[in-house]
Amino acid sequence: MSVTNRYRQAWEGFWREAPPERGAVLWDAEPVLTAGRHLALFEPQLTHPALPMIDLGCGNGTQTRFLADRFPHVLGVDLAEAAVEHARNADPAGQAGYRCLDAADKTETETLHAELGDANVYVRGVLHQCEPDDRQPLVDGIATLVGTRGRVFLVELAEAAGAVLRGLAQNPDGPPAKLAPVFRHGIAPGEVADAAVHDHLRAAGLTVLAAGELPLITTECGPDGIRIELPSKWVVAARHM
Repeated sequence: MSVTNRYRQAWEGFWREAPPERGAVLWDAEPVLTAGRHLALFEPQLTHPALPMIDLGCGNGTQTRFLADRFPHVLGVDLAEAAVEHARNADPAGQAGYRCLDAADKTETETLHAELGDANVYVRGVLHQCEPDDRQPLVDGIATLVGTRGRVFLVELAEAAGAVLRGLAQNPDGPPAKLAPVFRHGIAPGEVADAAVHDHLRAAGLTVLAAGELPLITTECGPDGIRIELPSKWVVAARHM
């Protein structure tokens, strides 16, 4: 199974229009506020830190480059070719590698695993942007990439974030400028039940090793001028042993 064509085209359109400047996209927050905080939780759980690190859903590669400063082999992957182009253009020194990957496609993830071997995987806010039918195949793909030695750090918007996003979208003046393109391209965030994340991991053969809550920082401010922070939950998981 691969992701729906509508979903793929929506992301291609979004990234083709996205400005190249850092911070121009809603979720492109400074790494010290995003991947940096996540690594403080993830690194203690890595039994094999020298494995390749895959940034799944890398977008324009801001977090990927941060990871590449800390791990020897980092690969940013994204469904959209336009996103991968942004990431490569923003990384002229080639700190990390980048490629297109449909992580819901069993053949593609098995091919990448055959190339890299087991990997540690970083996934930030991807599930809620998937079509519901694509979510389990995506997590199955993550399990393939992790193999028997890797770990996955998955951070996902909590159910409570839905009310925040709906409130922003329904503002009389319209949604904030950086949220508007998401809706315009038909990739309005969908809610994932908090319990469903654990269910997807369990169905993929992954065991949760650690879990917690941490706000997901955005680059946008609300009408009050305060930076928007979305409730999120994180988990570290590994293959059943």
